Amino acid sequence: MEKQAMTAITPTRDEDYPEWYQQVIKASDLAEKSPVRGCMVIKPWGYTLWENIVRELDDMFKATGVRNAYFPLFIPLSFLQKEAQHVEGFAKECAVVTHHRLEKGPDGGLIPAGPLTEPLVVRPTSETIIGESFSKWVGSYRDLPILLNQWANIVRWEMRTRMFLRTSEFLWQEGHTAHASQDEALERTSMMLDVYTRLAQEYLAMPVIRGRKTASERFPGAVDTMSIEAMMQDRKALQAGTSHFLGQNFARASNIRFQSTQEEEEYAWTTSWGVSTRLIGGVIMIHGDDDGIILPPKVAPSHVVLLPIIRNPKERSKVMEYSEALATVLREKYYHHCRLHVEIDDRDIGGARGWEWIKKGIPLRIEIGPRDIAEDSVFVARRDKGNRDKVSIKRNVFINEITGILDEIQSNLFERALSFRKQNTIIIDDNKTFYEYFSPKNPDKPEIHGGFSLSCWCGSEECEAKIKEDLGVSIRCLPFEDEFTDQSEIEKGKCICCATPDSDRVVFAKAY
Repeated sequence: MEKQAMTAITPTRDEDYPEWYQQVIKASDLAEKSPVRGCMVIKPWGYTLWENIVRELDDMFKATGVRNAYFPLFIPLSFLQKEAQHVEGFAKECAVVTHHRLEKGPDGGLIPAGPLTEPLVVRPTSETIIGESFSKWVGSYRDLPILLNQWANIVRWEMRTRMFLRTSEFLWQEGHTAHASQDEALERTSMMLDVYTRLAQEYLAMPVIRGRKTASERFPGAVDTMSIEAMMQDRKALQAGTSHFLGQNFARASNIRFQSTQEEEEYAWTTSWGVSTRLIGGVIMIHGDDDGIILPPKVAPSHVVLLPIIRNPKERSKVMEYSEALATVLREKYYHHCRLHVEIDDRDIGGARGWEWIKKGIPLRIEIGPRDIAEDSVFVARRDKGNRDKVSIKRNVFINEITGILDEIQSNLFERALSFRKQNTIIIDDNKTFYEYFSPKNPDKPEIHGGFSLSCWCGSEECEAKIKEDLGVSIRCLPFEDEFTDQSEIEKGKCICCATPDSDRVVFAKAY
């Protein structure tokens, strides 16, 4: 019997994908569970990854004219009640503050006291409270557009949580804009989806499909919701970003009115759009392997770690001097408008040291020992290759080529993920085949069956609901026409559920 190769993470992806995901987070030192149910502690390695995502996205926002602001964490209950569909969409997830102080109880413990006149909802999203401000800031068409974003924490009281993907508290950005015309608001909605697409594909190396949500999948209260959808390695979809055209619904609810150029009073047209720390979960699941996370270099907390090889105390001074000199030179170099982030790890913990960095997903590991110094070389290992795949490179050559190597890793991760999605995306026009495709052959591992199915849908909520109830499969999006190049991937056909002809082709998948 062939001996199974050792992996840093157990179980492996094939053995138990959900547990593999949890173990990668632990092993890579990204985050840990907190004492508060459903919440997490994001550790420095994970938070730096988030900061890098924030930096790139914030720059993209500002390039489109958006500026940052901040609004209260607490939202009066009456504000949420202004927009019926909106409050209904979030009602079951709201955390509510009802008291404003604590007092000692009869047994000496603390008990809530001082009931609030009006309960406060801990921010599940901010459309209503930002709308209140917009209603005071807008009086004329000259006050428009308003283009704002806030970086904030959000609380949605989830029953079933999973770190980064779905937690009771998470970090995100939420953009909110108000416009004088419908066309301008629609243009902004599309523009921000393009920004998210660029972040996902160019920085996270995450191929995405852009499209519209069905009415049942839209943001509560929105007229239209656009999203980007990515395939994870268990072939489930992850909604990686959304942009919402809110029409005049929230403007009417919040009384955001302005005097037009024709001197008529009109309601503003608004949008909202957001991504969250679930992107980190996406990076783990789309790029990780059985040895840990693999980080795209453009957002990695650090780009390279130098690992001095010191076998006796006499070698230490020379090896460390060489390593520190190399680190100094590398830190002067820029990689995509940021200085290279270089770690030096000289801990005396044997082979465990290298494995720690493998599990943390750092793009490049550089071993430096006396023999390498004698040859003025470094021993280079790339995280997108096998852990034993190492090559000796002359020091100066490495210095000159390091940014190109990082770009190659970035490109390889994207192409690998894109190839995987293509291999697991199929056209299905037969109902029986569709049901078989999404029905797990092994009931003990339902998470590793299926993929993306490009099938036709008649547009009825009844057909959509039946498929979701029968298979746990949802319509991820109605893809934009330019998302696929093969005619067969976009041509109309019979509804996969009821066989109504001339139905549009959509993306079906199980999803997070």
